[in-house]
Amino acid sequence: MSINSTNRRKLSIRPPAVAGSFYPQNTSQLNELLEGFLTNTNVDIEPPKAIIAPHAGYIYSGQVAANIYKNIAKSKDQITRVVLLGPAHRVYVEGIALPSNTHFATPLGNVPIDTGVVEELKHHSYVQFSDAAHEQEHSLEVHVPFLQKVLNDFTLIPLLVGNADPDQVATILNELWGGNETLIVISSDLSHFLNYETACETDSNTTRLIENFDYESIGSSQACGCMPMRGLLKYAHEKNMSIQTLDLRNSGDTAGTKERVVGYGAYALFDGQILNDNDKATVFEVINKSIQQGLDNGLNSGNAYTPETANQSAQLQKKYAVFITLKLNGQLRGCIGTTEATMPLINAVAHYAYAAAFSDPRFKPLSVDEYKNVEISLSILTPATPFPFKDEQDLVEQLRQNIDGLIIAKNNARATFLPAVWESINNKQQFLNELKRKAGIKPSDSPDKAWRYTAEYYS
Repeated sequence: MSINSTNRRKLSIRPPAVAGSFYPQNTSQLNELLEGFLTNTNVDIEPPKAIIAPHAGYIYSGQVAANIYKNIAKSKDQITRVVLLGPAHRVYVEGIALPSNTHFATPLGNVPIDTGVVEELKHHSYVQFSDAAHEQEHSLEVHVPFLQKVLNDFTLIPLLVGNADPDQVATILNELWGGNETLIVISSDLSHFLNYETACETDSNTTRLIENFDYESIGSSQACGCMPMRGLLKYAHEKNMSIQTLDLRNSGDTAGTKERVVGYGAYALFDGQILNDNDKATVFEVINKSIQQGLDNGLNSGNAYTPETANQSAQLQKKYAVFITLKLNGQLRGCIGTTEATMPLINAVAHYAYAAAFSDPRFKPLSVDEYKNVEISLSILTPATPFPFKDEQDLVEQLRQNIDGLIIAKNNARATFLPAVWESINNKQQFLNELKRKAGIKPSDSPDKAWRYTAEYYS
């Protein structure tokens, strides 16, 4: 399919339906509000391929959405097409509904609809044109000003998902997935009109389902956009994508009372592998050069290998949190790294490879003979995000076995386990107990705070 299909229809603009109610109708006021949201966020992640974000009035969910859209701005020079899927609230839709319009309007201007691609989708029996469904629908519209604010020129493919099964949505996503030029946006709020405490518990449980790609367990009581969300989660799981929760709140936290609240979550989904084959080869060449330099020059120099960076790929020049692990005869021989992305990946692997070989306080420096047989692996971590929990039992129940890396802290005590530790500890309570022991936290005490992350492994 073409990315920017030629517009062959007569100009037809879908006008704003909820400007003045869900968000300001005045252009300057809307700009000012969006800029305030986008400025007031410190969530920093790699640009995702797909997102799930809320669609309530901006005073309620705008900041939650901004926490993910701020990171989309990093790809504004790449993204030229947005596939936007949301639930149909006002008109019953059997399957998926497309508009016949050529443009989608907001107070910030008109966004062209990729009418060529839209036409190609109608060969599916469950896809229909329905301007009536789109006319007053807010679930798609509230995202467009955010997209206009953070991207350069782009085309839009707006789809309202009604009574459609996950396979149907996944089929459409597969056709429209594209590459770096295409962003997938799923519009959904979470629970509706529960009291604050019940909503917090319900939305936390829904977030666990989302993080585990358990699309079959998500229904309309968990998320009004469950139909498009389920299709994305099914497709993303099949593509071995990773997911990260960026924000989870409700209207009781933002601008409403706590008697009847609506839940909002922001989730980012990332494509599988960070390193392609060429980058992986380069990384392990640098790792080995750094260790070899320590062996050749002796430890008195105390310096890791300094790689050439000017001609490296863009991916290797991005900042990542990494750990380098050494094993000898299947036993740990050194492991050093960081949970914070402080330096470009190419520099980080050189630094922590040297440290794992020669500076891990649990082991003597690596010898030449050991180096001949050592197994080296690299873990690239996603940013650590806060892991709220009510008590230790709740923390253990929320842990995702074989997925989560965990950081815990109590007073000045702090420690982390990589997800790879699940290979030797396959019990969640034991995982936490051993991590507390590593941190120096008493077995009878519970952590005060926790963060979690995931990791990609290369060896």
